[in-house]
Amino acid sequence: MNQRAVANRWRTIDIVIASIIAVAFGVIFWAWGFVWSATDAAFTFFPPAQAILYGMWLVPAVLGGLVIRKPGAALYTETLAATISALLGAQWGVTVIVQGFVQGLGAELAFAGVRYRSWRLPVALLAGALTGLSAALYDFFVWTTEYALVSYRIPYALATIVSSALIAGIGSHALTRALAQTGVLDRFPAGRERTTV
Repeated sequence: MNQRAVANRWRTIDIVIASIIAVAFGVIFWAWGFVWSATDAAFTFFPPAQAILYGMWLVPAVLGGLVIRKPGAALYTETLAATISALLGAQWGVTVIVQGFVQGLGAELAFAGVRYRSWRLPVALLAGALTGLSAALYDFFVWTTEYALVSYRIPYALATIVSSALIAGIGSHALTRALAQTGVLDRFPAGRERTTV
């Protein structure tokens, strides 16, 4: 077995930490659904702008990838977080599980695109943007089909991508660095590279 294959093999601690991230964000997802609903009135001036809040639902995909640094981490973490939120009674029901899988694929593609070898801010931004794009495409064909293309669906998709790049991309990168500084990630490359930008 070559060195790369060994490095990509999941350890028990990888599964445990990815699962902890997913469970924590599954609860956040469930609560964020209430925040989303509560802010409807604030966006009556331009409803697609509400998608600027979307990025919170995509953090585990990027965060899981940045912390675990193994193929499948982004996909696993986002899908499990979505599953937890569905089990907690997310207002969109079990459909969020498929949605989480699709969203996780976006971030996974970004990490795969650099062959799971770079974890810097530009890659986090790309992962955030691609998970936002996958979320936007899912919504485009599932949740927002009854809305006008130019006046709603396209602005909604663009706001989703921007939100995801900022919240899931930059936010996850910052959170990974903050966690590394505490020492809780010392058993991971992310914890051993505390000075990496």
